[in-house]
Amino acid sequence: MRSRLTVALGHAARLAARMRGGGSGGTAFPGLVMERTDPGFLSRTLGRLPHGVIVVSGTNGKTTTTKMVVQLLREQGLRVFTNRTGSNFVRGVLASLLTEVDAAGRLEADIAVLELDEAHAVHFVAQMPPRACLLLNVMRDQLDRFGEIDYTASLLHTIATATREVVVVNADDPRLASPDFLGDVSARTAAFGIGARLRSLFLSDDDLRSGADDAPAEGQERPAADAGAPAPRVTLEAIEGQRATVRVDGADHQVDFTIPGVHNQLNACAALEVVLEVLGDRADLPGLLATLGRVEAAFGRGEVLTLDGRPVQLSLVKNPAGFRMGLLSAAAQAQDGEAVMVAINDEYADGRDMSWLWDVDFSALRAGGVDVVTGVRCWDMALRLDYDEVGVDAVEPDLRKALDLLRQASATADRPMRVFTTYTAMLSLRAILGGLTEVEEVMS
Repeated sequence: MRSRLTVALGHAARLAARMRGGGSGGTAFPGLVMERTDPGFLSRTLGRLPHGVIVVSGTNGKTTTTKMVVQLLREQGLRVFTNRTGSNFVRGVLASLLTEVDAAGRLEADIAVLELDEAHAVHFVAQMPPRACLLLNVMRDQLDRFGEIDYTASLLHTIATATREVVVVNADDPRLASPDFLGDVSARTAAFGIGARLRSLFLSDDDLRSGADDAPAEGQERPAADAGAPAPRVTLEAIEGQRATVRVDGADHQVDFTIPGVHNQLNACAALEVVLEVLGDRADLPGLLATLGRVEAAFGRGEVLTLDGRPVQLSLVKNPAGFRMGLLSAAAQAQDGEAVMVAINDEYADGRDMSWLWDVDFSALRAGGVDVVTGVRCWDMALRLDYDEVGVDAVEPDLRKALDLLRQASATADRPMRVFTTYTAMLSLRAILGGLTEVEEVMS
């Protein structure tokens, strides 16, 4: 009876939010109402799942990796619940549950795969200890929220110690793979990682902080993480365009990826590792590898839309490591040049402290320049590009007007478009693009 009342209240809150928002919005508000009025709903509902809950957390790659894990499990025959809107707070999970449960609060699923913000995951695992967790990395991000990077690591450590069965970590992240992090974890530990030839490509936060003079040169090996880390079962060994060599249990496999971005090939290894651990002997490895090749980008994370008959790719950027990988992917994909826009906001969901922009090397953009810089912090971004001698054709704070300028630049030379964008700017741009072209609706 309690769950039935909670579901009814949640639907009423959703309706009220949509009416107030003119028919849109209300993604997390119903979850907030449910969280405040019935704190036990989350654990009652998810606690009935026969295969439990997988939590995915870390600084970079949560949304895309979660999507990969969900698709892998579904194509292995499991019914999967996930917070597909990308709202990764506890209230976002509850709002997503509201769209899936029946009137009595019953969820028709075998397993849940949930992307969770590092800080809010701590509250989630206190209510619902996960069966498995996948911890991707620790990078400096949203310094106004998290402060020092070791604090972020401590949040992920809380998730690990609450996990019941298996903790999967990045073997090449010096904080996640350290004895201090894993020493008091009661669940068994497993790992994914990078082959020796690619370690200079995927830099840890410590590598980025040490500066270019101390970071390994291209082709040079970077020392692996602590020797006490669990040996990675799945590793990314080589990359040649969209084709990658993925090593599983010592055997190499070729995967032709649909999803763009070298970072997403590592995310795929992370997703594969946690699925192999959860499925155990039931895992169909050839089927899983085939599924990885078909996975497409999550919204805003390398997502490719069509505008004016030309592709426009949205690349989410929110910290130095993420922006660096976005620039690398752009360099690898661009053939005849692209019309480029950079959209930088500093709303709460982006992080108020934008000083991290000064830790990104933008020299890769010098040759083609940037056509438009936009967003709340557009002038700060334009100044940063000027220091790296990157030409900027226009600075336009208004996102809609900036998108018009980008379209003009693209049409003049018939070039594809790419937008490097922070999170809230990406949401606004997708809403604008929704009136111009076909855009997948992801918000509930």
